[in-house]
Amino acid sequence: MDSNKVKQIVEEAIAENPALFLIDWKISPDDKISILADGDEGLSIEEIVRISRYVENNLDREECDFSLEVSSPGVGSPLVMPRQYKKNIGRLLEATLNDDTKLEGEIVEADEEGVILWWETREPKPLGKGKVTVEKEEKVNYSEIKKAIIKVTF
Repeated sequence: MDSNKVKQIVEEAIAENPALFLIDWKISPDDKISILADGDEGLSIEEIVRISRYVENNLDREECDFSLEVSSPGVGSPLVMPRQYKKNIGRLLEATLNDDTKLEGEIVEADEEGVILWWETREPKPLGKGKVTVEKEEKVNYSEIKKAIIKVTF
């Protein structure tokens, strides 16, 4: 199977809707095409069907028999690109940094370089005994993040 041709077809299918973006795609040794896509407002079943049909209609099964899977990242899937952080502004992010430090906070802003997280924590009072609640905000560059997932809260 010609991977360049498949890549072009997958990119064309995604590009038909500017709100969608490709996260990853691959072809297994047994010619299974897997496409992982997302959208700024999520990925609807209608869009999954549209992408599947586009790819199927532009590849010839007579030339190469293949299977096809189109999906979106599930709950707990790591974020891998800036656009995923942007679509999750206002949600709780758990990030493991390259030095294995863990941060957990609400995404308040995201751009092409990094994400700004906000959280509250209890810290010792500057004077006297006891603790006080303090608000923290930190900008984290994507290059510093080893793994980041959205935490689902109920």
